[in-house]
Amino acid sequence: MRHDGPGTRKLIGVTLCALPLALSYRAEAQGPKKIPRIGFVAASGDPKTPAASLEAFRQGLRDLGYIEGKNIVVEHRSAEGKPDRFPRLVAELVQLKVDVLISGNLPSIRAAKQATKTIPIVMVTTADPVANGLIDTLARPGGNITGLSTLSTDLSGKRLELLKEVVPGILRVGVLWDVDAPSPAIAFKEYKTAAPALKIQLQSIEIRGPNPDLEGAFQGAVKGRASALIATLSSLLFPYTKRIGELAIKNRLPLMHESSQYVEAGGLMSYATNTADQYRRAATYVDKILKGAKPSDLPVEQPTKFEFVINLKTAQALNLTIPQSVLYRADKVIK
Repeated sequence: MRHDGPGTRKLIGVTLCALPLALSYRAEAQGPKKIPRIGFVAASGDPKTPAASLEAFRQGLRDLGYIEGKNIVVEHRSAEGKPDRFPRLVAELVQLKVDVLISGNLPSIRAAKQATKTIPIVMVTTADPVANGLIDTLARPGGNITGLSTLSTDLSGKRLELLKEVVPGILRVGVLWDVDAPSPAIAFKEYKTAAPALKIQLQSIEIRGPNPDLEGAFQGAVKGRASALIATLSSLLFPYTKRIGELAIKNRLPLMHESSQYVEAGGLMSYATNTADQYRRAATYVDKILKGAKPSDLPVEQPTKFEFVINLKTAQALNLTIPQSVLYRADKVIK
C-alpha cells in the first residue's frame, strides 16, 4: 500500500535538490582532468626557431585532434647542436614526470633509456635500434621504447648510384663522418660495403667535436681528389647545415646527404625517408600510448617510401648538369 503524502513528496524534493550538489562536490573532489605532457628532445633549434622535426610532430598531434594547452602540453628541449647536453635535458623532462618522451637521435635515446624504465619513449632514429641495443626486435620491442626506424644506412648503395649518374667520371667519393658517434661509424661501413660493386673508391673524411674542423675536412677531400662527398647524419653536424653546403660549393664538390634538410640549406642531393612525415607519424604512437597501449606491444615502424630531392640552384653553382633521366625520378626539385 503506497503512502504519497506531503512528507514523502517533501523528502523526494530535498533529495533531488541535494543531488546536483553531491555530483558537483564529487567532481571537485576528483579535480580537473590531467592534461598529458609530452617531452620532446631535439638535437637542433632553439625556443625562437624550433627544429623542423618539432613542428612536424606538433602537426601530427593537431591532425589527431590534440590542441596544445587544451588537451596536451609539449615540453620542448633542444641540445642546440651539443650532444653532451642530452643527459641533462632528458633528466629535466623525467623530473617533470612527462607521460611520453620523444627523441630523434641515438645519443638522446640512449640517455632516455638510462634515465627511465617506466616513461614510454617514442624514437625516430636512422640507427638500427636492434643492433644498437635499444629494443629486442622490431616486431616486439620489449621494454619502454618503440617508434620509427628509418634505417638510413640501408640506402647507402642507392646514394652512391645516384652520385655516379650525376657526376661524370666519378671514381672517388669522400665520406664526411663523426668518428666519435656510433651511427656514422655504421654508415661509413655500409658505404664501404657498397662502393666496390660500383667501382668507386671511398675516402674517409673524419671529424670530431665539439668544434669540427670543416674547412680542414673539405680541404682534405680536395687533396684526396674526391669527385664528390657524402655527409652522414650526425648531431655534431646539425648546427653547420648551411656552412657545409657553402663549403661544398666553394670547393666544387657535389654533396649527397642523408636528409633533405641539408639540401634545402644548399646541399646538392639527398635520398632518404621524409623526416617531417616520420615525426608526424610519431604522433600516432603518442596517441596510442595515451589511450593505454604499451610501448613493448607496439611494433617499430619502418619506412616504405623514400624521397629523392635535388637542389638545382646548387647544381648551377657547381656548373653541373643534372641528367633529365635523374630529374624525372626526383620527388622534389628546388629551383
